[in-house]
Amino acid sequence: MSLAMGGPHFSEQTAAAGVESPNIFGGERKRHILEAHGSGAAFFDYDGDGLVDLYLVNGSTAESLGAGPGNEMFRNQGSGRFRARGIAAGVAHQGWGAGVAVGDIDNDGNHDLYVTNYGANVLYRNDGDGTFSDVTEDSGTAGEDFSASAAFFDADLDGDLDLYVTSYVQFSLDDVPDDPAYDEPCMYLGGIRVYCGPLGMPGAPDRLYRNDGGGRFTDVTEASGVGAANDSYGLGVVPEDFDGDGYVDLFVANDETANVLFRNDGELHFTDVAGEAGVAFNGDGEEEAGMGIDAADFDNDGDPDLYVTNFYGETNTLYRNDGSWQFADATIEAGLAAPTVPLLGWGTHFFDADLDGMLDLFVANGHVYPQVDVTETGARYAQPNQLFLGSGQGLFSDVTAEAGPGLEVIKTSRGSCIGDYDGDGDIDPFVVN
Repeated sequence: MSLAMGGPHFSEQTAAAGVESPNIFGGERKRHILEAHGSGAAFFDYDGDGLVDLYLVNGSTAESLGAGPGNEMFRNQGSGRFRARGIAAGVAHQGWGAGVAVGDIDNDGNHDLYVTNYGANVLYRNDGDGTFSDVTEDSGTAGEDFSASAAFFDADLDGDLDLYVTSYVQFSLDDVPDDPAYDEPCMYLGGIRVYCGPLGMPGAPDRLYRNDGGGRFTDVTEASGVGAANDSYGLGVVPEDFDGDGYVDLFVANDETANVLFRNDGELHFTDVAGEAGVAFNGDGEEEAGMGIDAADFDNDGDPDLYVTNFYGETNTLYRNDGSWQFADATIEAGLAAPTVPLLGWGTHFFDADLDGMLDLFVANGHVYPQVDVTETGARYAQPNQLFLGSGQGLFSDVTAEAGPGLEVIKTSRGSCIGDYDGDGDIDPFVVN
């Protein structure tokens, strides 16, 4: 990203930076829900050299599960160039990946990695020499669910990072028939046949793991109270102190079901207050297909607000935090409703794109059904990403068309991350397609 006379200017640097990498996620037709899910990425300095590196999570196919290209770690060599080091670093997991969380689990000053998967998740301990060790089995954090995202945070204020993991649906590739008659059993947009969404499928349970030190975690899902919301389809999670009491709370975006806002009551116990707080549904009282989320104080009133990306035909939703566990759906008044209805949002980030001191907003978009390209509805599988400039007073303007050729790239996007990879003082987004 660079700054031009008219504002922020983005150009695509994927090839120039050396981070072109095949992203495998099922077949072109998307026969079932796993194939359309997508994966994420993370910017962080894994080797302590002061440069921001990039970790990419990869998916797979049913035929190549465990033998695909795997995840990749790109080491930042400076001057805007990266070098693939996933195998050398010991983090080239060959599963069906989804999300990634970064945190220092053992307080040794090195960033560790947690990767969510369809099937067992993976915890990598950073050994401090440019390599990682797989400590999943000893840590007790593997799980066996279809997990989506994860977040490290200190849930009990004991000085070490605990771990929350969202999971999506109970699904098994073993249950997908080889019979072509199974393909595309549901109807969408009044006439096209597609794979079926999550409704009607049992949700997979989210997990909260307490860090006990020494590389060990304990599953405290039920004891902590977060198990009370385990009938949902979890996709995104963000930890934040929403009421300023010093305890970190949790917001979970759920697909097609009510969102969850866990108030941290202290003593490692949480209560879901999403309904009374006004964030379980949108302002019309409707459940939405929550995908990506971010939290930040967009209106500069001193408390963190929430932005949730949703499905095609829905608006993304901006929840303004009015204090005392009261949020308001400010999507329309902020100017974020109409531009987001014709798109399907995934990764999203608040950051200052034009360096004016005000938070702006980036959204990665892409449909889940390739079949929409044959309809006359205007929906498309590949979709433009978006940039909204914030006024600092609660208003946003869509500047996507003026933000440079990088925002003209139209692909089917999923996860994203942000960081200053070239060290020039401004923030650059990376998008997984």
